[in-house]
Amino acid sequence: MARILLAEDDNSLRGFLTRALERAGHSVVDCENGDDAIDALDQGPWDLLLTDIVMPGADGIEVARVAAARQPGIRIMFITGFAAVALSAAQASPQAKVLSKPVHLRDLVGEVERMVAA
Repeated sequence: MARILLAEDDNSLRGFLTRALERAGHSVVDCENGDDAIDALDQGPWDLLLTDIVMPGADGIEVARVAAARQPGIRIMFITGFAAVALSAAQASPQAKVLSKPVHLRDLVGEVERMVAA
């Protein structure tokens, strides 16, 4: 079981992702924006940060930078609906996984499992 910090501003998607990951046996703390996710980093340690990139307040790239500084070795996965933003995220965090929306929940859970097992 992994401890996952989830940052996603879309309420419906955040709920779907949280439920899918919890059904897969993971512990999830979800946040509706980047600022809340940065605050929640203090509740770590975290195995994985799963974050949208484009959000109110701090964006996902900033959340990932803060997370990596506070907890070196944390695994990071970005989800985004914007292809150009995905390229920027991949360049900013080359070790991170970037998934494009729409994301199939089964695929997301599979990627999380692979990242946590690595």
